Amino acid sequence: MQRNTRQRAAILEALSAQDEFRSAQQIHEQMKIDGATVGLATVYRTLQALTRSGRLDVLVAADGESLYRQCAASGHHHHLVCRVCGRTVEFLAPKLEGAMTAIAEEHGFTDLDHTLEVFGLCEEHSAQPAGGDTDQDDPEDDPEEDDAAEDEASGAGPDETDEDAAS
Repeated sequence: MQRNTRQRAAILEALSAQDEFRSAQQIHEQMKIDGATVGLATVYRTLQALTRSGRLDVLVAADGESLYRQCAASGHHHHLVCRVCGRTVEFLAPKLEGAMTAIAEEHGFTDLDHTLEVFGLCEEHSAQPAGGDTDQDDPEDDPEEDDAAEDEASGAGPDETDEDAAS
């Protein structure tokens, strides 16, 4: 049985204020901002203990860093995670669970356990163009603007042609 220490309570408090998965360093930094005095090593140890006890979910980011979150669902569930903002949605997938069980049985596997995190873009970030440039690939681009930019780059003035600039 785990003790409820001041540090554990402070870490759980910091996590309860966040909806997205956070690294140990991010949690530690937020705790410092909030005035809690807990060492980074204690944050790491406590996060691992809370994860083992089932009070936190952990996922491994693309860069290999462990990210933690206090989840609303107490039972087995999965996550959709936005790659841009970290927004996380918990979901259940009974059909997927059934399919995985059938596959495991087909291959003689028992005592199954798994995690499933699906990474993508949330609704807000799906609406934004890639790279954030709204003028990119715009069919309404003004060809005269493009000519003016080429003239400026070549040293020709706005009323000069390439031939005028060469003379």
